[in-house]
Amino acid sequence: MSERFADTALRCAGLAAQVLRWPPDTFWNATPSELLASIAPPASADTPPSRDEIARMIERDTND
Repeated sequence: MSERFADTALRCAGLAAQVLRWPPDTFWNATPSELLASIAPPASADTPPSRDEIARMIERDTND
């Protein structure tokens, strides 16, 4: 038996409200990828980024 989209969306909205403390507007404006990234377990970082990697991230994300 397949679950209706509305039922799944309602369960996800409840999860986002309870766990993430998202108001309804935030949930409904989020993409499925954003929701999944927000509730996924944190990625394991066995080794921290190197200074070069940090410098590249800063350069990439700096607004000019």
